[in-house]
Amino acid sequence: MRSWFNASLASFALLTLCLTPVPNAAADSDMDSKVQNLVAAHLAPAVTSGGLAVAVYTAGHVQFFNYGHADTAGKQPITEDTLFNIASLRKLFEATLVTLGALRGEINLYDPVSKYIGELNGDYLHRVTIGELVTHTSGLQLPTDHPPWPNESYTQAQFFDLLNAWKPSAGEAPGRQRIYTHAGYVLLQLVLERRYGRPIHELIEERILKPLGMHTTFLPERGPDSRAIMPSELLQETVQGYSDQGVPIGSPGNQQSYFDFPGTGQMFSTARDLSLFVAACLDGKVSDPQLHEALKMIQRERFEVSAKFGQAMAWENVHLDGVNIIDKPGGLNNASAYIGLVPKRNIGIVLLANRGEFPHENARYEVLPALSR
Repeated sequence: MRSWFNASLASFALLTLCLTPVPNAAADSDMDSKVQNLVAAHLAPAVTSGGLAVAVYTAGHVQFFNYGHADTAGKQPITEDTLFNIASLRKLFEATLVTLGALRGEINLYDPVSKYIGELNGDYLHRVTIGELVTHTSGLQLPTDHPPWPNESYTQAQFFDLLNAWKPSAGEAPGRQRIYTHAGYVLLQLVLERRYGRPIHELIEERILKPLGMHTTFLPERGPDSRAIMPSELLQETVQGYSDQGVPIGSPGNQQSYFDFPGTGQMFSTARDLSLFVAACLDGKVSDPQLHEALKMIQRERFEVSAKFGQAMAWENVHLDGVNIIDKPGGLNNASAYIGLVPKRNIGIVLLANRGEFPHENARYEVLPALSR
């Protein structure tokens, strides 16, 4: 399944984001009403604990919807500028870094991971490529890829020991199957850091966040109390996390990871900032043409899982009746996040919830298809 790496890296034409109203004001108003009704019908009723921030992007126009509380005890309301733990949505940014590096000739997707991580000595992992890591087709899956949530952590040396001791299941081989792996993206982080000689948060900030104008998205280090190390004014804007039953888990800024080395926590962002990311993925004006192209390239399906599902670079492809959705869910036991795109309709949605198990499927199967018809 490696033939997709041969896809052309020729540049896309840079599209311009139009921020002025469309001439047909009635049609614009009709879409706004449709969005409001769908969010109210399919998303708002699911806010049974904590809160929810929603951003819906339709052809250059963003609507924000906020429900519930960032902190139930203090009755602090959710806004589009509230900071949430975005869990595995971080993978979208790492996939973009990899593709941007490939476009600039800095990384070859065929490169074996062991080219950058000399500590790997297993025969299987010596055959895994960067491209297979970023598409979840490496076959790699460690015990740390499954709940229960972390009650112990591994140093970088221990992580390498886990990798070297790992054995695939019978019949598995690099590039032949799709197996979702958190550990694979931690390994990808280390590849990026070693290739560029810089920490992952600096790479994401300089190459993606700043060019897109995303000024309230952070990848902070994790403190000894498993809380993000951020200035107090930012922590005041950060949600308290809850279980799906409404039980508080951790404190505002809570991060969870099996890995005890820098860069392995989660990102924090807002609905407003992620709406900028959605716009850039769809039709946004991006100052760096290669970044614009990278954002498009990571959406392309690379591995067919079934007739209904496919795997792209971090993104997942969902083929419904007449609607092709590109999306990425993320979640912990106290946080849920989701971005969904319908590129052919120039539609996108962001969901950020400060509780576990928020039903993002409502956006995938109800809201996005209805908006696309």
